[in-house]
Amino acid sequence: MKPKNNKTKRPNSQTYLPIAEIKKDTVVLKDGTMRTAIMVSSINFALKSEEEQEALISSYVSFLNGLDFPLQIVVQSRRLQIQPYLDNLGELERGQANELLRAQIADYRSFVGELVEMGQIMTKKFYVIVPFDPLSNKKKSFWKRFKEVLSPAMSVRVKEERFMIRKEDLEMRVNQVMSGLSSMGLQAVRLNTQALIELYYSTYNPDISFSEQMQAVESIQIENN
Repeated sequence: MKPKNNKTKRPNSQTYLPIAEIKKDTVVLKDGTMRTAIMVSSINFALKSEEEQEALISSYVSFLNGLDFPLQIVVQSRRLQIQPYLDNLGELERGQANELLRAQIADYRSFVGELVEMGQIMTKKFYVIVPFDPLSNKKKSFWKRFKEVLSPAMSVRVKEERFMIRKEDLEMRVNQVMSGLSSMGLQAVRLNTQALIELYYSTYNPDISFSEQMQAVESIQIENN
């Protein structure tokens, strides 16, 4: 008799993630709700005059009071990824015909690399996460919203037609948020599909993402088992 194989197949890490898929600049969660992310610039509040600070606070309060849905503000601190910059300097060095300039570029590249390595220089990025939950859409009746959630709530994929309807509602929220951020003098850029995947990849794999840069989505081949 052959011994029984008691080993059970372990679920992969994707099983524990709340994300079902990322498409068309939108994150679709497994519960049927949707998210999108906006990268926002920062303002040195301390360097503003008292009048400018009061104006910013007033604009921020007006922005929040004008929202009828929740927002999530995320601040991420990461080690500065300097390797692509150093690689560009290396290409300039190799293509430089002037020997003196080539030597100066080599010294500068070495200096920057050592400075970042010794100082552990960090970079901060600011994001605003805009959600959409069909049950929170007050423009529709409760029973219609509840019916929309029941059908796809536990499915991994949201049907394309329903996805596009919800995406339109999400787009209106995104436009409202970006308009409010612009009124405070902030620059806001919505993340596309590639940027969203890179954001979640670096969030869940901070060490790996620092040493291994992610490929473009179009070049990744997915094999179905």
